Amino acid sequence: MSLFPPHAGMRQYWRDFQSLENWSRSLPHQQWWKDFLRDSGGTGFWHETYFMKGGMEAVYDDLKTPLGLGGFAPLSPARGPMFSARKRAGLAGEPALPDPVKESD
Repeated sequence: MSLFPPHAGMRQYWRDFQSLENWSRSLPHQQWWKDFLRDSGGTGFWHETYFMKGGMEAVYDDLKTPLGLGGFAPLSPARGPMFSARKRAGLAGEPALPDPVKESD
């Protein structure tokens, strides 16, 4: 966070991808995400991930104008392999816990 230039943000580091994935697929986070995707109530969501070994991604939901990476990089809908963070990151294997939200939902 800084006053000049104005900037506010959050940073979260995880021990490993498996820990992050397990947290995102368990309660209460799982239910929050289901509820948000069902009805955002007009709240936009923007999330960027930067991988320590290279690569980055941004996820948007209900934003009228993409921010961050989406302001200059091409956008792709979250369908098929793009619906899975594990697949987008190019990680092998299957998650230990089921998807919090099915793509069909």
